Amino acid sequence: MNPQLDDSAFLRACRRESVPHTPVWFMRQAGRSLPEYHRVREGVPILTACATPDLVVEITMQPVRRYGTDAAIFFSDIVVPLKAIGVDLDIKPGVGPVVESPIRDHDGLAALRPLEPGDVPYVTEAVQSLVKELGGTPLIGFAGGPFTLASYLIEGGPSKNHDRTKAMMYGEPELWHELMDRLTTITLGFLRVQADAGASALQLFDSWVGTVAPQDYRTFVLPHTSRIFGELAGLGVPRIHFGVGTGELLGLMGEAGADVVGVDWRVPLDEAALRVGAGKALQGNLDPAVLLAPWKVVEERARDVLERGRVAEGHVFNLGHGVLPSTDPGQLARLASLVQELSAS
Repeated sequence: MNPQLDDSAFLRACRRESVPHTPVWFMRQAGRSLPEYHRVREGVPILTACATPDLVVEITMQPVRRYGTDAAIFFSDIVVPLKAIGVDLDIKPGVGPVVESPIRDHDGLAALRPLEPGDVPYVTEAVQSLVKELGGTPLIGFAGGPFTLASYLIEGGPSKNHDRTKAMMYGEPELWHELMDRLTTITLGFLRVQADAGASALQLFDSWVGTVAPQDYRTFVLPHTSRIFGELAGLGVPRIHFGVGTGELLGLMGEAGADVVGVDWRVPLDEAALRVGAGKALQGNLDPAVLLAPWKVVEERARDVLERGRVAEGHVFNLGHGVLPSTDPGQLARLASLVQELSAS
């Protein structure tokens, strides 16, 4: 890693070191609300875009150019590694990932083999190109958490209540753990490919794990999440853990082994620091919907997040979830500048 990159505000904050300013980036900043994103994606299905290195590079760079964020997030999707190993799925506009043959028994597990670097050569090519283009700006690689991937595979698509997922978890624990173990192996393979190609940090998005009660998280999810962070430890890059609606799980997420715990907008950062415990940096946590309000409101709320974030041992400013598609890019640009200016030492 080049010295400029290693000394970046983002990586310093992840390591809980002093920073020149609070670093800022936005989940789902690569696309969503940007007109230039929609232009390059016109007529191109998302999974095709994710497998086209030139497009991945362009889309990843767009928000860095426009907003001057302190980190870039790799443009991909959490189902990319599943598609790469041959799972028959597609992302349908307005719906989300749809799996042709949901996995609901031991026979279905045969579809889940380990992911090899040769399955995703476009990821390696895109990450290597991005590292060169980004220079001193860190690139965050990512993958979906095993619970969230399991839910898509079991339900066959997005689910409001995750009924079938929980039915397997509670009723067939042996099958559940075997499924989670396979997904953990696939996730590790996908993250290693990104780190080996030059990603400076790795984030695990377990988007739907907030639907699980703490005691069930400890039994059915934590062993697998802990394995991911444990096996990534030797890569020497910060590890970030994020889920939605995980206020009651923050302490357990802190136990899982990540260096940084992401917090959604439901729990103030000073309270989150107490729940997560010592030895972790925090990431978050402005409500994405605040960006739809007048600038005066955005500024007031951002100042509050920064103030509460001072309690944490390290703080990376972010939203509490992804950028909403209807967000004005001008609001995000002003927010990034405000955070960097207000927090400058």
